[in-house]
Amino acid sequence: MASPLLSRRKLSYSAWAHGARPWVSRWQIGAVLALSLAAFAACRLGTASGNFAASAGAQKQVMVLGIDGMDPQLLERFMAAGKMPNFSRLAAADGVHRLGTSNPAQSPVAWSNLITGMNPGGHGIFDFIHRDPATLAPFLSTSRVEPPKHSISIGSWVFPVSSGHTLLLRHGKAFWEYLDEHKIPALIYRMPANFPPVATKARTLSGMGTPDVLGTYGTFSFYTDDLFFPSGTVNGGRVYPVTLEHSRVSAKLYGPYNTFREGDPQSSVDFAVVVDPASPVAKISLQGHDLLLAEGEWSAWIPVTFDLLPHLASVKGICRFHLRQVHPRLQLYVTPVNMDPADPALPISTPDAYARELDEDLGPFYTQGIAEDTKALSTGVFADQDYLQQAQLVLAEQSRAFDRELGRYRAGLFFFYFSSIDLNSHMFWRAMDPHHPGYSAEAGEKYGAVIEQLYTEMDKALGKAQARLGPQGTLVVLSDHGFAPYYRSFNLNTWLLEQGYIALQPGAERSGDYFAHVDWAHTRAYGLGLNGLYLNLRGRERDGVVTPGMEANALLDEIRARLLALRDPASGATPITRIDKATEAYSGPYVSEAPDLLIGYNRGYRAGWGTVLGSFPEGILEDNLDPWSGDHCMDFTLVPGILVSNRKLTAQSPALTDVAPTILAEFGIARPQQMSGRALFSPVSPPRP
Repeated sequence: MASPLLSRRKLSYSAWAHGARPWVSRWQIGAVLALSLAAFAACRLGTASGNFAASAGAQKQVMVLGIDGMDPQLLERFMAAGKMPNFSRLAAADGVHRLGTSNPAQSPVAWSNLITGMNPGGHGIFDFIHRDPATLAPFLSTSRVEPPKHSISIGSWVFPVSSGHTLLLRHGKAFWEYLDEHKIPALIYRMPANFPPVATKARTLSGMGTPDVLGTYGTFSFYTDDLFFPSGTVNGGRVYPVTLEHSRVSAKLYGPYNTFREGDPQSSVDFAVVVDPASPVAKISLQGHDLLLAEGEWSAWIPVTFDLLPHLASVKGICRFHLRQVHPRLQLYVTPVNMDPADPALPISTPDAYARELDEDLGPFYTQGIAEDTKALSTGVFADQDYLQQAQLVLAEQSRAFDRELGRYRAGLFFFYFSSIDLNSHMFWRAMDPHHPGYSAEAGEKYGAVIEQLYTEMDKALGKAQARLGPQGTLVVLSDHGFAPYYRSFNLNTWLLEQGYIALQPGAERSGDYFAHVDWAHTRAYGLGLNGLYLNLRGRERDGVVTPGMEANALLDEIRARLLALRDPASGATPITRIDKATEAYSGPYVSEAPDLLIGYNRGYRAGWGTVLGSFPEGILEDNLDPWSGDHCMDFTLVPGILVSNRKLTAQSPALTDVAPTILAEFGIARPQQMSGRALFSPVSPPRP
């Protein structure tokens, strides 16, 4: 993801606890997409074929299943109920271990801990959102687009004459780069925080952080002739009003901004919808493809091509249509236009051919990093059933890929990532928790078992892995964090404003825009991201006023003490249970880029959506009535992940930073000096049958 252009579009935040949808500068993403077409070699990662000479370690089997968001309490509950037979057998001898997550417990931070064996001070990923202190502009933390510095104009056409790049912002070597050096083959399937994928001999497919063709985490399109449905930009997408004329709708599907043209107009293609006046069916025609859908039906993936430079440059994508309703009003959802895995506009795999091979064997699939469209549900474009159907399509794609790769696996490292438990725990926690303010008996009856069913699907995947693993192989199942209910929102910036740490310009009122009307000359602290609090530090921030050293430390101590002393007047509970100074929590060369304080919310509480991006909602605390009803961006000690293995742990209190050195140790590779973790298994401890 590139730096967002706030003056043009507001950053969409409510999916950022795991699936943010940032808006990218249209010039930046268009420039890189154009470069990828005009000179793709300049943007691609140079990777080897993946062939390895034989080595002793290369013959060993190590399987790691990364199940995002699997919670130890829920896992043990479902195991006790007999729902998880494969997990129960695996855990019989050594139990389910709590795996220490990152501080904060956010997915890009957590997976970066796992990838590098370092804490955030070493890899430089602290939140979904970072900011440039010189400008205070926010940006997405894991990758950045650098457009070409030079171009020439000919009439209304603009041509880049220098290279642009998509950069991975995570620092430190990934553990599979060490496997490369020792000629150990590896599969790294949809690893989060790895876009663009690091150069490697391993077969890798990028995961969370991979954009759609617009350069966002996913922007859906919704077409309706319902005059009462709000139109325009919504959180995670755009609603387009349409008009039926003689049962026909003509509309446009929008693609990347065309930086070959002056003004960077957004590219688009025409499509048509013909509605049956009597039956709940419609025909959709797009670039020579005719789809006949019944109400409630999903189409297959449809290829779409956006022409940027006639006969010379185009961007290929794929999308799916969902005919949500035909009568009395048309409601048509279109997925974000994903990069076509057969011909992606930006690098998403190593080697480049790997994504194409998957497409040839499995057909088109979601390439955007966060595939489940949680925002369509939160904004009312989806009902619960629509979202669940779409989430099931995502899981089915992941399961087909898992079966393919498992069938090809012989030796080396096998890492496979599953997203479903995390995203669906976010959206359906309210259906299984009668204490949630968003709970209803109707939703509980229909969807109260969704999370349990996804756990049982992961148990089936584990059974397949166990059947494939040889008798001497190592098997590890882990999650990056656990889960908790999200009952109440704490609006940190509202609290800072009301307590005088943030000041507004004279006569200005609170705004929903990013720090609008803030008087920085009289502001001492501000919140940004899900868990971060920054001082307005002199010499660091653009308009800093707090003197580094004793004054800054005293102010941090004051704010920390006051926040920890807060009580929720509705319940008497403590909304915040832990606050760490970054200088005390982290080590490494990038500590100075971290938030000054890391806010750890109690189970049931989390930063409110509005406060996360610099707005000031009314009220410090409010009930969470959004379908996004479960979360983990809380006190990291309260939401540990899980670790289950066929090897007995010989180290206490395992943490994510221990995973990389443990994998390397299984292949006889010593822990690199940069890694702070340690191997969790004894080198002589045999796998359990």
